[in-house]
Amino acid sequence: MDSMTSQSSQASRTPQSPHTFQVDLRGLVDLLSHHLYSSPKVYLRELLQNAVDAITARRAEEPDAPARVRLFAEGGALRVEDSGVGLTESDVHSLLATIGRSSKRADGLQEVRSDFLGQFGIGLLACFVVAERIRVVSRSARTPDAAPVEWTATDDGSYTVRTLPDEARPEPGTTVHLVARPGAAEWLSHTRVLSLARDFGSLLPYDVRVGEEAVTDLPAPWDRPYPSPATRRVALARHCHDLFGFTPLDAIELDVPLAGVRGVAYVLPSAVSPAQRVGHRVHLKGMLLTERAEQLLPEWAFFVRCVLDTDSLRPTASRESLYEDETLAAVREALGERIRGWLTGLAAGDPERLAAFLSVHYLGVKSLARHDKEMLRTMLPWLPFETTDGRLSLEEFAQRHPVVHFTRTVEEYRQVAPIASAQGVGVINGGYTYDSELVEALPSVRPGTMVAELDADTVTAHLDAPDPDEELALAGFLSAARAKLDPLGCDVVLRAFHPLSVPALHLDDRSSRHEQARAEAEEQADDLWAGILGSLRGSAPRARLVLNHLNPLVRRIGALRDPELIGTATESLYGQALLMAQRPLRPADSALLNRAFIGLLEWATHSESGPGEGGRP
Repeated sequence: MDSMTSQSSQASRTPQSPHTFQVDLRGLVDLLSHHLYSSPKVYLRELLQNAVDAITARRAEEPDAPARVRLFAEGGALRVEDSGVGLTESDVHSLLATIGRSSKRADGLQEVRSDFLGQFGIGLLACFVVAERIRVVSRSARTPDAAPVEWTATDDGSYTVRTLPDEARPEPGTTVHLVARPGAAEWLSHTRVLSLARDFGSLLPYDVRVGEEAVTDLPAPWDRPYPSPATRRVALARHCHDLFGFTPLDAIELDVPLAGVRGVAYVLPSAVSPAQRVGHRVHLKGMLLTERAEQLLPEWAFFVRCVLDTDSLRPTASRESLYEDETLAAVREALGERIRGWLTGLAAGDPERLAAFLSVHYLGVKSLARHDKEMLRTMLPWLPFETTDGRLSLEEFAQRHPVVHFTRTVEEYRQVAPIASAQGVGVINGGYTYDSELVEALPSVRPGTMVAELDADTVTAHLDAPDPDEELALAGFLSAARAKLDPLGCDVVLRAFHPLSVPALHLDDRSSRHEQARAEAEEQADDLWAGILGSLRGSAPRARLVLNHLNPLVRRIGALRDPELIGTATESLYGQALLMAQRPLRPADSALLNRAFIGLLEWATHSESGPGEGGRP
């Protein structure tokens, strides 16, 4: 046992030889093209990025060094030349041939790393997405006496390095040659390269050209001087149309100096859903990072589309979206403040433009106002609401009515709006998105305002009771009508109200509907569930059918003496009241409507046939 323990102890102390990972370059390229990058087009961004970073590194030591990038595309091949810092032979071996290492980590460059576009060291590897061979010829600006060096790599993972005579690269900088892989030649065509270069690099700070055609277009449209605000507005509208394909309602300046953000937000010319998140174009130090930055603005600002340049936000590994961190959160809040300030400015000085904006995007402003009391206070005279007095702002409505009544659903509003309006009761339709929340928040920005949810009791209380003698004379009719509707969970009351043309009004509230749904479920459930649902029976008020004593038809029905005919007429009034309220019909309601319709037809045909033909006397 001791011998075995000794041998085991000796084995555990035996030094283990290190091993290195084996990298399948083709598999890695496939991973990049199918999972990291959204499209092969990013290869050109990587080439531009490396060239711009190389120039930035050289200018950190030589401020007057040339700053140019030239791209030449022809016959399935691409050549990219830059006047950057260049590489020595040792740099080539340690940087280009080592996956995951970035030239930004090289000695002497770390102090200017914040000025680089790239941060992840993927670099030329992305070019294998479209190319089967990459050739790099480079001459170092930091070691002028060093000969040019050539690095050639293929997508099978092999590479060669050799030095070249001085004439192969007389000036410091780097030239990258790509040869397209089969089926990818179109990505290296002149037309595609020019289009991609302008898309990615239009705001780069250096002179970038494809052949002789300029790529950069500086200063950015939002930074250019214009003769007048109107000229500026026209120029930005043209820029928006060229970039996004629509002419904006307005352009909002986005300037956050502390975060290094400059740009513009374009107001969409048509309404969009609050749930629809539009993508924004974000440039990082001039290079286009993404066209789909959905998290750039607060959720309520869904009515604008932005384009901006920043030097502070962090990109993700693919450099195609933004990294969610504290900096992005602070920028999001600051950009939201700029948009909020634009709205406040319109309210204070340009009501016509504000009205034009709200006619399209009132939902966005309501979404903002429900979380921002100051914005609600500013927008009170402008935000439109559907009311019994027409389309008004909350401020106008509150000035007209001592109590601001509202309903929580469109169906409830449709039930009571005509009757409430005739009785002088003002009601706001709170059934649309955000409206009930804003009405309930009204007292917080308009002290003294009384807000109350309208329910069936409130409506009934505003209706006149008939003369007691007249109601007593109709006791038999009302008793028969109540018996008919009792199985449906509905009471019958008699009131006198305007307009006269409305014979009956169906009133209920959410609690009565919930109780009705519970009772229906109890009837259809087995014994176990029926007992459980029965224990949940509440004391909610029942729905009610309010008959209009001023309506001639109701008066004639009230004079009927045939109990069966009274029942049929009551069901007809009930069904007609449901239809007027535009409420969804339950199966029992649909059956009632059908039964009442058939019953009235039978009564009409029997009445016309006369007593001798089987009709009623």
